[in-house]
Amino acid sequence: MMRIDFHDLGPAVKPMHGVGQPPFSGIDTSMMHYLKEAGMPFSRLHDVGGALGGGMYVDIPNVFPDFDADPEDPASYIFGFTDVLIKGLMDNGTEPFYRLGVTIENYHHIHSYRIFPPKDNLKWAKICEGIIRHYTEGWADGFTYPIRYWEIWNEPDNSDLIENNPMWKGTPEQYYELYGTASKYLKARFPHLKIGGYGSCGFYAITGEFIPSAGFTNARAEHFNIFFDNFLKYVKANDCPLDFFSWHSYDSIKNTGKFARYAREQLDKYGFTETETTCNEWNCAPHLRGTAKHAAYTAAMLCAMQQMPLDSAMFYDARFGTSMYGGLFNPLTREPLAAYYAFVHFNKLYQLGRECAVIFDTASDAAAAAAVPYALAASDGRTGAVLISNPGDTPLPLDLCTDGTLTSCCLSDKDHLCAACGLPETIGPDTVLFLTYAL
Repeated sequence: MMRIDFHDLGPAVKPMHGVGQPPFSGIDTSMMHYLKEAGMPFSRLHDVGGALGGGMYVDIPNVFPDFDADPEDPASYIFGFTDVLIKGLMDNGTEPFYRLGVTIENYHHIHSYRIFPPKDNLKWAKICEGIIRHYTEGWADGFTYPIRYWEIWNEPDNSDLIENNPMWKGTPEQYYELYGTASKYLKARFPHLKIGGYGSCGFYAITGEFIPSAGFTNARAEHFNIFFDNFLKYVKANDCPLDFFSWHSYDSIKNTGKFARYAREQLDKYGFTETETTCNEWNCAPHLRGTAKHAAYTAAMLCAMQQMPLDSAMFYDARFGTSMYGGLFNPLTREPLAAYYAFVHFNKLYQLGRECAVIFDTASDAAAAAAVPYALAASDGRTGAVLISNPGDTPLPLDLCTDGTLTSCCLSDKDHLCAACGLPETIGPDTVLFLTYAL
């Protein structure tokens, strides 16, 4: 039996339903209304616009194309394309999570363009200052948007060998020095904003279970952890600001929970107890894109992340495109895939505000305890709702006991994208249910 007490209120539902790059094409941001309809709190601006940032968007070399130019001169910047992107996000209520750096270069083995350490770290920081001023202080015919999060680079730890790294053609120490210079400069200039990094590749080595692709060696996985440890030592020793630490996971729900605990424990160990932690790239089954199972895994992860020591999370990603990572929209029809509705449902919980108690009565039967769906409930005292997901291959009993009156039930499975239904007695394989109650 699953018991839900809508009056037993817990912590606030956290903003776990952010995404990576948003759905847009060229300068057409009209499809961003889907972000608003799902209440997506963040869109992380990394890999935006395609290879090399499409040559136009977000990346430092796109916004400031001549590194030898004067960062105090507005004429040194090309803001126009990124203005269109950010305005589209803000108009739809989604806060940009701005990655200061460059897009991944997947064909770096042929030629590397922009993934080298800056030739002058302080000047790079001053260029970032110009970008932040433009979007938050109105400088250079800009905006006064409340954009809080500014992330210094992405995945500089991507390989233990420089020649294999598609994000950072430098040593770890060179990245630490860039972070140290830029974080201190930007925090002094913008003490009210959140400065952090670095989009860690993740912590797969702590499980020893996951080989996400050919070439993902144990040495590479161990390098991610070593890089993190040495980064924290550097930041601590040099008194660098670290308002948030960002990391990534393309692993299972269970292992992502382990990674979240590891990141939090390491931050706390070094004294960064107030540093936020965000999993700002995740996708637990990208190869299942467009399927009911992917939707069920996505809903289950959103439920599970509420219980992890995380402050926020961002799914990778919300682009329109043929990549298996663009898991929310059909690139031909521009219509939502089933996984999108997991974000719509989660947002309703987020809007209700407070998590509610969900209790599974499984007695001492270990097998029964394992055979329960993922679930998360929330309430505002007048309305309650629960998101339930079964990403497994067998049906699970749905014996519900609540202190509310059922008002609606929505079903997503292999035959239904998001359809009204009656309350079923079981929740089938690869199925998501969203229930609302009057209290």
